[in-house]
Amino acid sequence: MKEQKTMKIPFSPPDISEAEIAEVTDALRSGWITTGPKTKLLEKELSAYCGVERTVCLNSATAALEMTLRLLGIQAGDEVIVPAYTYTATASPIAHVGATIVMVDLAKDSLEMDYKQLEAAISEKTKAIIPVDIAGILCDYDRLFALAEAKKALFHPRTEIQKAIGRCVIISDCAHGFGALRDHKKAGAFADFTTFSFHAVKNLTTAEGGAVTWKAINGYSDEAIYKQYQLLSLHGQTKDALSKNQLGSWEYDIVSPAYKCNMTDLQAALGLAQIKRYDGMLKRRHEIVDRYNQAFQSADIQYLNHCDEHHRSSAHLYITRIRGADEAKRNEIIIKMAERGIACNVHYKALPLLSAYRNMGFLIEDYPNAYDFYHNEITLPLYSTLSDEAQTYIIEKFLAVLEESRC
Repeated sequence: MKEQKTMKIPFSPPDISEAEIAEVTDALRSGWITTGPKTKLLEKELSAYCGVERTVCLNSATAALEMTLRLLGIQAGDEVIVPAYTYTATASPIAHVGATIVMVDLAKDSLEMDYKQLEAAISEKTKAIIPVDIAGILCDYDRLFALAEAKKALFHPRTEIQKAIGRCVIISDCAHGFGALRDHKKAGAFADFTTFSFHAVKNLTTAEGGAVTWKAINGYSDEAIYKQYQLLSLHGQTKDALSKNQLGSWEYDIVSPAYKCNMTDLQAALGLAQIKRYDGMLKRRHEIVDRYNQAFQSADIQYLNHCDEHHRSSAHLYITRIRGADEAKRNEIIIKMAERGIACNVHYKALPLLSAYRNMGFLIEDYPNAYDFYHNEITLPLYSTLSDEAQTYIIEKFLAVLEESRC
């Protein structure tokens, strides 16, 4: 019998077509490559796609989250609640603004926070809650808002915009979730503020990049909020480069010693081509998820619910949990998959397992459900250019490795 040839399957390469190449080339030929007309157009396209009034594009989702905390005036003495099970980019902006990180464990066998623990964690110092839409599956925002409303008597606003909101702010870390739906409403329109990632491994990419959308706030126009983001992301400068470049329009002011995290037109050009193709890319991702699900129905593999009558994820990650495997066995399986040319990953190493957060005093023993989810989790390749042939190879090898590991 002829030996099967080893395939080389990366974890999550970007889906780049001639359309992206043409759009970036157009930006290069235009002579305008920093923040300019393509960035502004992408913001409009993203708003239309999400069903919101305004969007700000920035150079990362991390920047979008940090600028949101700064816009809200969250600072030292304040607390912000995050799940213990997420990537560091959810928590690090809290430290950047000087606020205190408060971690909540997952609910058992879930990727959402334990809502009873979350309720108990909300204090007089709590200014925001940051839920995470892991794998592109949207959290229960109705329940999150209900908790925030139920605890609003504890809320002590520090700034005028906090006062206008009147309770702790729900800021969605929707880095994985662009295009996801819950009860027929798209991501970007649920939380008070929603941050997206367009990093190279995300469904829609601008190479590096991110964006933030928001819901209407009483007493604050969307334009006023948009301008605050512009000031925060460009040194506090009252004119961006495009405006300054107009004839005779060099003069500007600096209203605060702010930050530098704007998106460029080269990045936005990628995004403009991607968003035109995005629904087709999402469809392909769900086809891949469905094939995985069918293949693993009878195996000792747990997988996530990416679609039912109430929700449809962005199908960003295919997360599995291997029943009966401990951390060492999980790592062994990943190595064996790599030996067969297949790149797998783990989403995520819980924050208290990382040196930075251990050094802050967080102990994984206090977050047993987060550790339980992590210790046997393996993420399989999932991307819109993954071929049926390559996926069949992944499935065959994964099942074979699992069987071999149990011998």
